[in-house]
Amino acid sequence: MKKRILLLLPVLIIGAGLIYIGTLAPIITGYAAKNLASGIFVAGRTQESLENEDLNFSFIRFNKNKVDYDKKEVTSRFLFWKSKAIFIDGFGCTLVRDFKEDEIRNRPYRIVPPVNINPDTIPWPMGDLLADTLPSGIDMERLTRELDTALSNTLPMKGTFAVAIAYKNQLVAERYREGFSSENLFLSWSMAKSITNALTGIMVQKGMLDINNETGIPDWQSDGRKDITLAHLLNMTSGLEWNEDYGSNSDVNKMLFKKGDMAAFAMAKPMEYKPDEYWEYSSGTTNLACKLLRDAFNDDANYYTFPRQELFNRIGMNSAIFEVDPSGTFIGSSYLYATMRDYVRFGLLYLNKGIWNEEQILPDYWTDFTAVPASASEGAYGAFFWLNRDDTYPGVPVDMYCCRGHDGQFIYIIPSKELVVVRTGFSKSGEFDSKNFLKGIVETIE
Repeated sequence: MKKRILLLLPVLIIGAGLIYIGTLAPIITGYAAKNLASGIFVAGRTQESLENEDLNFSFIRFNKNKVDYDKKEVTSRFLFWKSKAIFIDGFGCTLVRDFKEDEIRNRPYRIVPPVNINPDTIPWPMGDLLADTLPSGIDMERLTRELDTALSNTLPMKGTFAVAIAYKNQLVAERYREGFSSENLFLSWSMAKSITNALTGIMVQKGMLDINNETGIPDWQSDGRKDITLAHLLNMTSGLEWNEDYGSNSDVNKMLFKKGDMAAFAMAKPMEYKPDEYWEYSSGTTNLACKLLRDAFNDDANYYTFPRQELFNRIGMNSAIFEVDPSGTFIGSSYLYATMRDYVRFGLLYLNKGIWNEEQILPDYWTDFTAVPASASEGAYGAFFWLNRDDTYPGVPVDMYCCRGHDGQFIYIIPSKELVVVRTGFSKSGEFDSKNFLKGIVETIE
């Protein structure tokens, strides 16, 4: 009997291991398929570049990836499992999850083209025609040294793809690592949350939303979730249960790589705390907010045109691609692509209190509201923006607030210095010293 148990033990261990891997497999294959597809068909990168850098970690590196350039789709396989991501013109790439491929492809997507201008003939920031002289008050020699360090690709400044800086509304510096250029689009990761903040503000400006109203979600009306408002979602103080750990079979990984309707997944979460009682970072919160934004439209065709018509085209973000989940809702937590200059433009919109070319695009109070610390965040977070009220960045003005994304994506906005700093890259934890990076740039302002 003992011998039989010993013989069965390896089989049981292998079986248990396969079951466990099976729960992770949709995340492993989904991560590779989605990010490879978007990297190639949206960002303009090569399969080799993405596999060598962005996908070269953990189990992700063991995927076998097949790219179909004619159909614009990617299939990633890991052992017995596979995932497929498809391209949707104007809306990036999405995984095939929970919805049939035809259903995903045939939603009423309506493409609004970028503003039909030659950006090289239009003055910055609406276009790319830069001023002949730089603004006074910045040490360009010191700034050059800081950029050399940031692009060195050695610890503690490893993984930078690009840096772009605006001072006094002018683009004063722009640097790209070898293999990248101003033509590439860069993945936002969670910087997309701040784009969702802007779209919410525009809808408030138009009278389409009131962030202080309860959400009215039918499934929440019989419990404490009925008291949650859109403002609670923006502040990450809804009290909903959530696990944002990217290293496991966590809520955020399940949502992004296993689920077809990301908002529905977040909506089903139970309540752990009363609204406004506890702060917890949650990508699910943002995708839930995106669904509320979608529900405010009378049809999906108008919803799909809104970001470009009312935000991107109005501030010259011509490159921006906002991706949707399989259910058709914008993935406001994680998936927007844009060029470096377009990310700078977004930062300038907030630096200038929501005004662009003398037009008030956001409510006049919106940027102030955005930078008010959420309750229980201890000064670290506002409304889908990170703050510096907790002195996370020593030596950087306390009024700094920023868009921050996974693996080292940043748009820093420092009103007191008239400064916007954008950094993109792929840096795992501990590989990029964002604090000294930003401090060094701030110190170039005389």
